[in-house]
Amino acid sequence: MNDVAPMSVFAGLDPDKQFRGLREALAPPIAAICKKERGHARRAAIVELFRAALAEGREIARARLEARGSGLACARLLSGLEDELIGAIYDYVVRYVYVVDNPTFAERLAIVAVGGYGRGALAPGSDIDLLFLVPYKQTPWGESVIEAILYILWDLRQKVGHATRSVAECMRQARADMTIRTTLLEARFILGNSELFNEFRDSFDREVARSDTREFVSAKLAERDARVLRAGASRYLVEPNVKEGKGGLRDLNTLFWIAKYVYRVREAKELVAAGLFTAAELSLFERCEEFLWRVRCHLHFATGRAEERLAFDVQPTIAKRLGYHDRSGLSPVERFMKHYFLVAKEVGDLTAIVCAALEEKQAKPRAIFERFLQPFRRRRSRAPQGDFIVDHDRISIVDADVFKRDPVNIIRLFWMADHHGLPLHPDALRAVTLSLRLIDANLRANKEANRLFLEILLSRNMTEITLRRMNETGVLGRFIPDFGKVVAMMQFNMYHHYTVDEHLLRAVGGLSDLEAGRMPEHQQLVDEILPTIVNRKVLYLGLFLHDIAKGRKEDHSRAGMAVARSLCPRLGFTPGETESVAWLVEHHLTMSSFAQSRDLSDRVTIENFAAIVQTMERLKMLFVLTVCDINAVGPGVFDAWKAQLLRVLYWETEVVLGGGHSAVDRKSRVAAAKAELRAALPEWSDEEFDAYAKRHYPAYWLKVDIARKVRHAALLRQMNGASAPLATAVDLDTTRGAIELTVVAPDNPRLLSIIAGGCAAGGANIVDAHIFTTADGLALDTIFFSRAFDFDEDEMRRARRIADLIVRALRGEIVVSDELKARAKSIQPTDAFSVAPEVVVDNSLSNVYTVIEVSGLDREGLLFELTNAISRLNLNIASAHIVTFGERAVDAFYVTDLTGAKIASPQRHAAIKRQLLDVFGGQGARGSRTASGAATT
Repeated sequence: MNDVAPMSVFAGLDPDKQFRGLREALAPPIAAICKKERGHARRAAIVELFRAALAEGREIARARLEARGSGLACARLLSGLEDELIGAIYDYVVRYVYVVDNPTFAERLAIVAVGGYGRGALAPGSDIDLLFLVPYKQTPWGESVIEAILYILWDLRQKVGHATRSVAECMRQARADMTIRTTLLEARFILGNSELFNEFRDSFDREVARSDTREFVSAKLAERDARVLRAGASRYLVEPNVKEGKGGLRDLNTLFWIAKYVYRVREAKELVAAGLFTAAELSLFERCEEFLWRVRCHLHFATGRAEERLAFDVQPTIAKRLGYHDRSGLSPVERFMKHYFLVAKEVGDLTAIVCAALEEKQAKPRAIFERFLQPFRRRRSRAPQGDFIVDHDRISIVDADVFKRDPVNIIRLFWMADHHGLPLHPDALRAVTLSLRLIDANLRANKEANRLFLEILLSRNMTEITLRRMNETGVLGRFIPDFGKVVAMMQFNMYHHYTVDEHLLRAVGGLSDLEAGRMPEHQQLVDEILPTIVNRKVLYLGLFLHDIAKGRKEDHSRAGMAVARSLCPRLGFTPGETESVAWLVEHHLTMSSFAQSRDLSDRVTIENFAAIVQTMERLKMLFVLTVCDINAVGPGVFDAWKAQLLRVLYWETEVVLGGGHSAVDRKSRVAAAKAELRAALPEWSDEEFDAYAKRHYPAYWLKVDIARKVRHAALLRQMNGASAPLATAVDLDTTRGAIELTVVAPDNPRLLSIIAGGCAAGGANIVDAHIFTTADGLALDTIFFSRAFDFDEDEMRRARRIADLIVRALRGEIVVSDELKARAKSIQPTDAFSVAPEVVVDNSLSNVYTVIEVSGLDREGLLFELTNAISRLNLNIASAHIVTFGERAVDAFYVTDLTGAKIASPQRHAAIKRQLLDVFGGQGARGSRTASGAATT
């Protein structure tokens, strides 16, 4: 006997019509099951039928999407699938479970889709929001039917948000709660009693939607602000939230909710007739919506869950699914993300258009639009004249031909806004976006236009705000074409938090804030240096251009020099000023690299850096540029430790460049640090403090902040007289959101390796390390690792367990390598990033030590494996400098052989390289250390 495969219920159904007819197609198999089965067996068979139908329908949607189909079509297909399935479930319940031959008036029921489902578009992992609409009160039959439907949906593992309400209850709650009002605004009839639904819709339009539109608009915009703040305030975060992030789908939803409420439209295409959008702007809205839906549907299918964040590990997968390829020096994932950020920017443009239209209708308070500018606003007595006017305290244009008459007015508009400390009127911004073609070679060569741009860049008023508005309108990228090439460009790494253009604007904004005293956390660092810089325009332009050549095949620092040499003369810079800007761009990473990966107590380090810098003016500018650059990478990246390293490098180089003289000489700085600690320890006797101070070398006094010096003093004091000194201490570092673990133990060549291994074995991701040795032979090492728990109590318990593991390892009670092997089995490798490993052995960087520089893909346990390998090579580590730039580890070790000499033999150099490269290719513990930090002695 031959088994014949049953025909699919989808046979003959058209996906382009959202599987219309599936409800009817499921009726015969439902009837067959109900005729054959009873009780639990019947219900199990029915649920299995629905589960199979749901899975097959989703698979059809996935296949169409992966065949380069439309994202919105996929979302609508999934919504239609749910409609049909809910209809079939309803039919089963009322025909076979709770049968009523003649339903009474009170037993009317309407099933309504609300929220995102109400819009008729569902992502693969989205919730299903249902409103069960009943007459004035619920009946036992209605309650049983609703309960049966929900139980089947839950058995299908559907995420269902639901409410059962009468029309009157809906109206009452919609008036009281803005979230419910918004949810009901999207209500869509699925099945049941249509008269009941029409009564609901008419009541909503009459009693709710015609109430104060200003209240609704204000609430939705405030809600958007709070949502964006939670997801990340910039639309250029490199791991954006597709749904909730700035420039994401929720922003488009909010625009349509507001338009629907204010203009009484039901479809997006009606917004043109309503006068809100032009046909071109509606087309832009639809393109943005389609792209974001396509990304979101692929994201849900790729991850198998309702994942809304475009994390690094999934970005390459989505780029491949969407068909991106290498081009113009950008990888597929970088091209995909650039497209994403350009769409997010266009969503921002649409937001501005809607805000302008709402203000025209007086549906939106201006305060919401303008409050961001209040801290920077600086009123001038003279109002704009000629082609510009002040309209409701905002700069606008006198007519639509202003830019056509004189294209310089495009740049002048932004100069006016900055000069008068006023925001720009949305109508003026809209006119700018329609006039971008006027920004051509002639305007770029215009002396007045370039003078106005330079004044904007050097303004002491609203520099960052004005430049960002120029960028968002497209003006900045057209006027400075090389800047246009990095607009919306992300770098596929875990170090940078923002796109290249956003990073550059934040860096310039940071410098402006430092000059104005608006950055108290870093003010003291530059207060004495910044005012003495002779040519601030060189510093500002150098900072603006430092990453301008990112994304090119050649090194971006050297390529950026060429950009600077081309742009500076156009902006009126002298040849000398041009070369200074080009030098800053070429060396914008140099000071950070020296400070974090070199031994600053080694004279050769300082002399090599001084040879690059050559003059005090360049040292000052590079110092300030480096501070602003690191600070603009992302929140928390520029911490007190990096600041102190840069400060020490600055002071030591100042001595060399000043012919042995410095504004603050080394001895004076050490003496001041000792005096500061003495004042913080009033209970110590002078004799006791003097003995303690002699235990530390100058590097300790110069690099460690006062709070940690106090803690170290207390810890070392407790150990006085101990026969086998060994102690640990754990603290919360609230500034960087990390755990601080201090270890004091007799110094030995393998100590750093054991501490690093103990951290890795305990699952601690090392983000920073401060490593010192006292004059009496004790190691004083402080390791920082990232948090794993939300609550401080849980985190401290974990930290104490790790500290105990390290103590046991140092006492020889456990073997760190064994602990790491056990942990390695539970760690999944990551393949999101690829970093080619490199090892450099250099004898020219120090008079005393051989310097081994190692770079490659960071992972949990890497520091242990590297230091362990160095120990096996019979090398002594004098100092270690551990830096992580996201997923990339760049570690430097100052070493000697066992006799205290440099490693001179080429054969030993080759052996060192070979064994350290093996660390990256071996079977060591794997994982990812995700924060950036530096360690040095």
